[in-house]
Amino acid sequence: MTSSGTLSLESTLVSYAINPTDGTRIYYEVTGEGPALIFLHGSALSRVIWRGLGYLKGLPGYSHIRIDARGHGKSDKPHEPSAYAMERLAEDVLAVMDAEEIATAGIVGYSLGARTGWQLMTTVPTRFAAFVALAGSHRKQTGEIKNIFFPGYLETLKNGDIDAFVAGFGPGLDRATALAFKSNDPLALYAMFAEMEDAERSIPDTLIAQVSTPVLAMAGDQDPRRYADSQDQAQITQNCRFHPLPGRNHAGTLFYAQDNLAVIKPFLDKNYPGTA
Repeated sequence: MTSSGTLSLESTLVSYAINPTDGTRIYYEVTGEGPALIFLHGSALSRVIWRGLGYLKGLPGYSHIRIDARGHGKSDKPHEPSAYAMERLAEDVLAVMDAEEIATAGIVGYSLGARTGWQLMTTVPTRFAAFVALAGSHRKQTGEIKNIFFPGYLETLKNGDIDAFVAGFGPGLDRATALAFKSNDPLALYAMFAEMEDAERSIPDTLIAQVSTPVLAMAGDQDPRRYADSQDQAQITQNCRFHPLPGRNHAGTLFYAQDNLAVIKPFLDKNYPGTA
């Protein structure tokens, strides 16, 4: 282990970056060589989803940087809702980039990760060369999260019962996702979702319209809010292309990785190519 807390593990670099505003430690892993490509997972998941679903294997030629969002995985898990302001999540990504001395990167983000990506596109656009937004909205999600999860999800998390949270999804929840959900700190998730429901603000369309970074927005037509918002992003933003995913719900937007990669890889090859 180096003095910075970084160690090498089977060609994977694992480390922590520190958010300079509030001191939150953000865990991340780096695999491969080439231009930096940052992967931002959705809420209640973690960095492991990208390798497990095949996104890393399907996008060779990059330095893959997988970040555990605050409140998830091996990152710190504050219990105060204000700690999950979108400005803090964006700062976390920049802290990782600065720790690795990365001037410019691409982003692949899903759900919460895509929302974080839009925050970055509208605040520090010069740091990013391409952005893939999977099921991501730039608009406030009050009342929408229960449609993705289940009614009463927030109270269940507030009670600290992660097993009841997982059970709330019913028997259709796949085993891998159930295990990922069970690994969470329920009070950290409660704080994050409370912030989203009560305090998080939309990014104004006027700012979205100013984004010049190439963007690929993808969403399933069974995920109506994110589908509509992604369509709007393509209409508002000159350099944004929308790719619809027929028959996909919110989770399905991420999990059919091979179909997604058939669209994502040509987009990145054109706008932010990896090494041969």
